[in-house]
Amino acid sequence: MKNNLENQLQKQLNKRKEENNLRTLTLPNPNNIDFFSNDYLGLARNQELQNSILEEYKLQSNRFKTSRNGSTGSRLLSGHNEYFEEVETQLAHFFCTEKALFFGSGYHANVALLSSILTRNDVILYDNLVHASLKEGYRLSQANHFSFKHNDVEDLEKKILRIQEKTHRHASQTNEQQIILVVVESVYSMDGDICPLQKVVEMCEKYEANLVVDEAHSTGIFGENGSGLVTELGLEKRIFARINTFGKGFGTQGAVVLGSKTLINYLINFALPFIYTTAPPLFQLVSVKKAMDFLQIYQKGLNQKLHHNIELFVSQSKKILYSDSDNSFTNSKTPIQIIPIKGNSACQKVALELQKEGFEVRAIKSPTVKKDDERLRICLHSFNTEEEILRFLEVLSKKF
Repeated sequence: MKNNLENQLQKQLNKRKEENNLRTLTLPNPNNIDFFSNDYLGLARNQELQNSILEEYKLQSNRFKTSRNGSTGSRLLSGHNEYFEEVETQLAHFFCTEKALFFGSGYHANVALLSSILTRNDVILYDNLVHASLKEGYRLSQANHFSFKHNDVEDLEKKILRIQEKTHRHASQTNEQQIILVVVESVYSMDGDICPLQKVVEMCEKYEANLVVDEAHSTGIFGENGSGLVTELGLEKRIFARINTFGKGFGTQGAVVLGSKTLINYLINFALPFIYTTAPPLFQLVSVKKAMDFLQIYQKGLNQKLHHNIELFVSQSKKILYSDSDNSFTNSKTPIQIIPIKGNSACQKVALELQKEGFEVRAIKSPTVKKDDERLRICLHSFNTEEEILRFLEVLSKKF
C-alpha cells in the first residue's frame, strides 16, 4: 500500500504522462545511424583510442596497485595520487591556463564552482539558456541571481547597470563591496548557437564583472587540438574561469575547472562537491589523458570531416526541407542542429517514426525546453557519411 508521499509522487508522474513529457530510459537501436549522441568526433567508438587507453591503464594500474579499481576516498583523504597532478598539469597546458582541477562530471564541476565562490552581497548574471547544472550551482550559492536575454549583450549591459546603481546606493550606507559574475556557455546545447564571446568579454571588462564560460559543447570542436572556443578567440587570459567537459568531443567522461592558482586552491578548500565526494577512478583519468593525446594528433582531420558534414546538413536542409521558403530549420555552425516541431506529442511522433526508419534521434520536449519550443535535436559527427545525412533529410522531409 502506497503512503501519502508515494501517492503525491505518483500524481506528479501521472501529470507528466498526461502532458506527454514523462521521461523514461530507452535502449538505443545499435543498428540505427547515430544522429543523437554528443560523440561529435567519434572518440567514444574509436578502436585505436580504446587500445591506447587500455595499454595506459595497465601501466598505471601497476603503478598504483592499491587503487586499481577505485580511488578509495576523496582527494583530500586517500583518493589523491601523482597521476592526478600529472594529468591536471597536462590539462592546464592543453587549455592554456594556469591551473586545472579535475571533476568526475561537468555537472559536478559547474555546481562546485558557482555554489562556492560568492557571498550574499554578490550577484550572478546568467544567460537564460545556460545548462541546468549552472542553474543548480547559482541556486545553491548565497549570491543573488538574475537572467539576461539569450546572447543579448545589450540586455546584459542593462542588467549590469541596474545592479551597479542599486549597489552604489547600498554601498554608500554599508561600505560593502559587490562582485558581479556573468555566466555563459560558448556553445548552447539545445540550440547549437554560439555565444558572442568577444563582446561579452569586452562588456565584462567595461564594468569590472567576472566571466565564467561553460565550454562543454565547444571542447574538442573549436580551438587548437580542440581546446575550445575561448582559446580559438585568444580570450583565455581575460576570463575568470572555464569549465571544459570530456563527455562530448573527448568521447570519455569528466570535466575540469580552469583558472588561476588562487581559484583552484579556493575550490579545494571551499567547494563542497569537491571536498566531500570520492575521487574519480584511475580509469577515468587515463581515458581523459589518452583522449587528450589522441586529439593532439588527429583532431584537425576529424574536425574537418565534422565541419564538412555540418555545412552539408545546413545547405541541404534549406533545399530539401524548406525549398519553397526563405526560412530554414537551422543555421547552426556547430554539430547541434535543431528541427522545431511544436507540441510534445507531435515531436515525439516524428522522432519515433525516424527511429523506425533507422535513425537514432530524440525529441526534446517541454519542460526541458519551453512550451512550443519543442524540437528534434540532431547531432552530427565526423563519422556520419554524406549518404546518411542526405537520406535522413529525405526521410524527414516526408514527415511534414
